[in-house]
Amino acid sequence: MADTENCVVIGAGPAGVRAAEILLKAGIRPIVIDEGRTSGGQIYRRQARTLERGYRTLYGFEAGRAASLHRTADRVLAQCDYRPGTLVWGIFENQLHLLTDGVSDTLPFSRLVIATGATDRLLPLPGWTIPGTYSLGGSQIALKAQACAVGDPVVFMGTGPLLYLVAYQYAKAGVTVAGVLDTSPRRLTGISDLLARPSTFAKGLYYLASLRRMGIRVETGVTLLAVEGEAHVTGVRFRDAGGQETTIACNAVGMGYHLRAETQLADLARCTFEYNRQHRQWLPLSDEDGRSSESGVYLAGDCTGLLGADGAEIAGRLAAYAVLRDLGRDVPERAVRSLRRAQARMARFQRGIARAFPLPVRQLSALPDETLLCRCEAITVGTLRERLAQKQAPEVNRAKALTRVGMGRCQGRFCGIASAELTAMLLDKDVAEVGRLRGQAPVKQLPLSTVGETTR
Repeated sequence: MADTENCVVIGAGPAGVRAAEILLKAGIRPIVIDEGRTSGGQIYRRQARTLERGYRTLYGFEAGRAASLHRTADRVLAQCDYRPGTLVWGIFENQLHLLTDGVSDTLPFSRLVIATGATDRLLPLPGWTIPGTYSLGGSQIALKAQACAVGDPVVFMGTGPLLYLVAYQYAKAGVTVAGVLDTSPRRLTGISDLLARPSTFAKGLYYLASLRRMGIRVETGVTLLAVEGEAHVTGVRFRDAGGQETTIACNAVGMGYHLRAETQLADLARCTFEYNRQHRQWLPLSDEDGRSSESGVYLAGDCTGLLGADGAEIAGRLAAYAVLRDLGRDVPERAVRSLRRAQARMARFQRGIARAFPLPVRQLSALPDETLLCRCEAITVGTLRERLAQKQAPEVNRAKALTRVGMGRCQGRFCGIASAELTAMLLDKDVAEVGRLRGQAPVKQLPLSTVGETTR
């Protein structure tokens, strides 16, 4: 059983929990590493223990799924080697480099399931670093986990389903939502694919109708121009679908453009990547069951497919079955086929989402030179334009070396997609031709006080 003793799952969100559940049922006790202090991931993030809000209040239509996942996580993780509050900051030669409470150590693995999820996809805008500006995910965390709002009144802007969900959650909590500004076209496209999941599509229509019924201003087809303010946000300036420039007063902004896959660990595990035109980002390749290009490394959930929470649960189960099959174990073929069919429906729905809520890349070409592009290193759009014109960097890693864009604490999580799109525009290339920022260890910053290094 040596090859099963170090089966590791990274992540305790929907994908990681379901993968651990299947492995445990098969008699394998996995090590589950969770950067969070409690399981559930972002979508099913748990509230602080001092709060007593019910599941319906916290998760709305997804209350049943959230409760089910939490019950499963509590039961399964109690039987696993569960390590919450642990950061995987590097992978090298079948060893994970971990940080727990300021102590670094290494952990060898024979099978690795990476279920690291996704984070907000952002685009720069004049004023987007003014205090009071948050990502949609950050806005949701504040409300869900800490029972507080990022501001009041607040404007939510960007595009994607999360835009409407977070705005609805804030409005339902009694916060003044001054406006919802969507950059996607006024005419909804991709409906035939969205109907692959009719109940989910109906939820989205419900959120939109509820916002309008509450008298909240919802604008589609907008061009975002700037977040206004100096010491703090005072408003949002935009051009509506008819071309009229307008400002909405607020003291906080939540912004985001759907999601970007969290792929740094897959990169350090030497997985092969491919540019995904649907999502306009580079994603690690995997087969339909989650096997990556690297033997013994499996990918599950939004880190490879961006199929949402339901799709992540399916992907976690499929990845675990792939592990079992590769270990020579019997797997329930009928269940696997059913999961694959369900996953295909999720993929079709996501195609519809990508068409309905496209990334507004044209917004980038009009950015003033003084707009901050890389927040960590304080690099402006003008600096990137100037260096590319002078040096003709052929791809984003060379541009990074010349400008330091993507070299800061976030390692390109906030600026990477925008810098690639801008680089492609400036060089008159297809965005796939300018490559991707390569992952580097540590994938997140380590404190200078980090000590130790043992193997266990």
